[in-house]
Amino acid sequence: MSEESEPTGELPEYAERVLEVAELIPPGRVMTYGDVAEWLEEGGPRQVGRVMALYGGAVPWWRVVRADGGLLPRHELRALDHYREESTPLREASRAAQGHLPRLDMKRARWDGQTRTEAHN
Repeated sequence: MSEESEPTGELPEYAERVLEVAELIPPGRVMTYGDVAEWLEEGGPRQVGRVMALYGGAVPWWRVVRADGGLLPRHELRALDHYREESTPLREASRAAQGHLPRLDMKRARWDGQTRTEAHN
């Protein structure tokens, strides 16, 4: 196991960049792990997911999501509270859905990252 696998006081550069993107996502909108990697032009969905798992607690982690719109396992209810507070578009769950939890309405909630800030140009 490498030293990068455990969080330390100093964030790896890639982790800092991922967290900066997470902070740019407007309330009520989301980006997938793959969207973030594409926006950064580096890494992939798994790398972004790992960064969010290790370091994402200090940023709006609920705005970086799975591409299928499913809520993050073991964090569903916390994320759902945030989505409802921010009016993030949701699709109500069918009665057959596991746990009867809604999913994100990815067509309406997905943010394309087009409004980049001056600091990132």
